[in-house]
Amino acid sequence: MTFKLVTKITAILLSISLLSACSLPGLGGSTDGTIKIGTMSTTESQIVGNIVRQMIEHDTDLKVEMVNNLGSSVVQHQAMVNGDIDISATRYTGTDLVGPLGEDPIKDPEKALEAVKKGFEDKFNQYWFDSYGFANTYAFMVRQDTAKKYHLKTISDMRAVENELVAGVDNSWMERAGDGYKAFSEEYDITFKKIFPMQIGLIYTALKNDQMDVALGYSTDGRIPTYNLVVLKDDKQFFPPYDASPMATDKILKEHPELKTTINKLVGTISTEEMQKLNYQADGELKEPSIVAEEFLKKHNYFEDK
Repeated sequence: MTFKLVTKITAILLSISLLSACSLPGLGGSTDGTIKIGTMSTTESQIVGNIVRQMIEHDTDLKVEMVNNLGSSVVQHQAMVNGDIDISATRYTGTDLVGPLGEDPIKDPEKALEAVKKGFEDKFNQYWFDSYGFANTYAFMVRQDTAKKYHLKTISDMRAVENELVAGVDNSWMERAGDGYKAFSEEYDITFKKIFPMQIGLIYTALKNDQMDVALGYSTDGRIPTYNLVVLKDDKQFFPPYDASPMATDKILKEHPELKTTINKLVGTISTEEMQKLNYQADGELKEPSIVAEEFLKKHNYFEDK
């Protein structure tokens, strides 16, 4: 076999290989009517992602592939930009406003929503839907006995008894700019007796077991109602809004406009209290997120033709 013939055969085989690779699943956005939904590794994102998936599968003939365990909002955003996913199941206004958009925090929820809608459309050609109805923001919480003992209803109420309160907070919060510990202390003029940075999962257990007085957690955590905790009102509106919404690329909505109709059915339908319950079903009762999603949709008759 001549060198020239070998070269031609190699070139042909390489071309076939490249063409085949382009159609392999996982190497880009939707192919052959398959919609790719990206979720983060959190329980909440997994549940909501499965709610969106099952709605699309019920309402359309499209196939849906889940791209799970995207480690953070940054990773999820990059997957959208790269075209590896078509829909992000959970995006939060406060996170993405200061993250991908690089803007200053906005305390007004409606203005924050409008800012991310415009920003992501202008910069990334992505459509940010209205909120599902819940916000997963930072929240200070105490046990019922602590709230009663110190007459705590708002974050400001802690100021009078700050020297008696031991707090547990998320590790990352201590170093966060804008809405982290330093800014919080300046805004509320509160310095706790002791403060322990720790993994978020351990904080709730420590609070429940009376090992600390105050915890900084997340407003949609299922352990809040389960442990009968009191969430203190952020009376100075220190924490930016973190309203949750789905987001899709303009490209996929243009190809399949029926997706917008389906996803819009979920707007305003999941309250913060409802999300707490759904999260606990997965974290506390150890149900699979897909089962939690299915039961939610059946309970609210989403699978009925209307």
